[in-house]
Amino acid sequence: MRKLFWASFVVMAFGLILTACAPAEPSDPMNNKPTTKMTDSELENKIKAKLDSDAQLKAARLSISANADKNEATISGSVGAQALRTRAVNLAREASPGLILTDKIDVTPRELTREEYTEENAREEREKARGAGENVGDSLDDAWIHTKIVAKLVTNAGAPERKINVDVVNNVVTLRGAVDTAEQKTEAGRVAKETEGVKRVVNQLKVGAASRPAR
Repeated sequence: MRKLFWASFVVMAFGLILTACAPAEPSDPMNNKPTTKMTDSELENKIKAKLDSDAQLKAARLSISANADKNEATISGSVGAQALRTRAVNLAREASPGLILTDKIDVTPRELTREEYTEENAREEREKARGAGENVGDSLDDAWIHTKIVAKLVTNAGAPERKINVDVVNNVVTLRGAVDTAEQKTEAGRVAKETEGVKRVVNQLKVGAASRPAR
């Protein structure tokens, strides 16, 4: 009986040793699938889906380029207000944790038509004009014309708005200040003359003189 006990004990011990030395069972391949890398186009589509969730940003049709390996993206285009730009940046960052985002979005306010332009718009424009040393008449037309000309000069590389004063009184535009070249003076005059509602342009811009301080 004792021999049988010891024989059983030896067999059990040997079995335990074999179990301990046996190679571990491979883990369930379903639980150890390699993580699939996101492609550049997939990251771009994720950002686009976020932007398209906002109707105004969807209408803006912003451009997106992405580098998924570096988790980086660049957004470019234009929107009508700073708040929209901020919203676009925040939504894009939600597309991928830790996304490094380069913001190349320009804010270009939509031009108001003469019918849309209000007394409040005119009051704000006159205040800005006074702050820049400019004169705007009391009529809605004068304020609206000033708004349009300044907006055009800001986006026109050939006519540096920051060096030009724009006065508008009784639909007559006077351009004052200094520009670097005769071409810039001519371009600024053309921009003013082609603005709707302008009756006459008095171009007093000086060429090569010291420019006035930036706005």
